[in-house]
Amino acid sequence: MITSNRPPETGRRWALGAAAAIAVTALAGCAVAPTPADYAAEKPVLDLKTYFNGPLTAHGIFTDRSGKVVRRFEVQMTGTWQGDQGTLDERFTYSDGKTERRVWRLTDLGGGRYEGRADDVVGVALGQAAGNALNWRYTLSLPVDDKVYEVQFDDWMYLLDQQVMLNKAAMSKFGFHLGEVTLSFTKPNPDRR
Repeated sequence: MITSNRPPETGRRWALGAAAAIAVTALAGCAVAPTPADYAAEKPVLDLKTYFNGPLTAHGIFTDRSGKVVRRFEVQMTGTWQGDQGTLDERFTYSDGKTERRVWRLTDLGGGRYEGRADDVVGVALGQAAGNALNWRYTLSLPVDDKVYEVQFDDWMYLLDQQVMLNKAAMSKFGFHLGEVTLSFTKPNPDRR
């Protein structure tokens, strides 16, 4: 039998201190998610009408919930705008040779707010930009084998400079994390001729 030389009062204080430390750690794990306003002072300012105008290339990966890369891809894109209405034509080539096309129809609502629609988007994608960041939230119909699943995306874009933007999107269904998509967008530099 193990005995302690600690007086009972000291043991209670130690147990309370340990419980308090665990509670603080648990609360830290429930931190509030970032919002676009958190990036309002960041530069350069992301304007979709400027960045998604003309040709772009993106390289990306899908990772499962364990972090394992399960698919790699490249996207050739062309963006065009007429006033507040834009089109982003995306052509995917996957590492297994499969191809896919998605055409986004974008609307600049003003005040950093955007809407997006595509054939495989359920309803409307809603976006909010501030500073160098944009957060898109939408549901995508994803075919897997012989079934189609509706998957929620929490999609963040961060403009690093006038040519490079990073994109990270968390995928979930019924609140369960399924994996992430990470992309690097590159826009040709008009000064390099």
